[in-house]
Amino acid sequence: MDKKIIIAIDGHSSTGKSTLAKQLAKALNYIYIDTGAMYRAVTYYALQNGLIGKDFFNKEQLIKDLDKIKIDFRYNPELGFAEVYLNGKNIEDKIRQMEVSNFVSEVSAVPEIREKLVAQQRQIAQNKGVVLDGRDIGSVVFPNAELKIFMTASPEVRARRRFDELLAKGENVDYNEVLQNVIQRDKTDSTRSASPLVKTDDAIELDNSNMSREEQFDLVLNWTKEKINN
Repeated sequence: MDKKIIIAIDGHSSTGKSTLAKQLAKALNYIYIDTGAMYRAVTYYALQNGLIGKDFFNKEQLIKDLDKIKIDFRYNPELGFAEVYLNGKNIEDKIRQMEVSNFVSEVSAVPEIREKLVAQQRQIAQNKGVVLDGRDIGSVVFPNAELKIFMTASPEVRARRRFDELLAKGENVDYNEVLQNVIQRDKTDSTRSASPLVKTDDAIELDNSNMSREEQFDLVLNWTKEKINN
């Protein structure tokens, strides 16, 4: 499998996009670009600097601060994947918390933020051999990606997965709060004016409501091999 392709994985929140993308990247020896983590990093910056909260969002200042926000990924051999760094500081765990989840859709809807991060993503992927996951990878960032996958699952299943994940990290969370967050993010992601979440005509839909991670990975790896061999 010498030919390298771009694999674009889009879909709703908490469908396991990142897990699948990491598995594929490892199996294919591809670069994994966690685009969602990039938007979470900007959201974390906004929270840390008092630029967003329950009743306010200082978009103008955040846009002005974009040049101060340096995001990079550093591979951790013990974990087997690259962790997210913001201005040289490891924020991998911090960006997965509910506080960031509650504001990331709002931040990622800002056109100027998307423009900056999309440019970074395209630069990293210019030589192909990459797996990216997010909301608009196949529709906007890489419309010519050789393999596009659109992941979905019922809101209840996704909320349960997210809830269990947060509990395992020791967070004190309420299932109904997580479910409402999932439903609200679906609405925000699908209706925003800048790069809304859509399934492109050439994307393969993957509903993993009743699939194990192993079943899902085997299925998508087969799809990938077919694309590479063709």
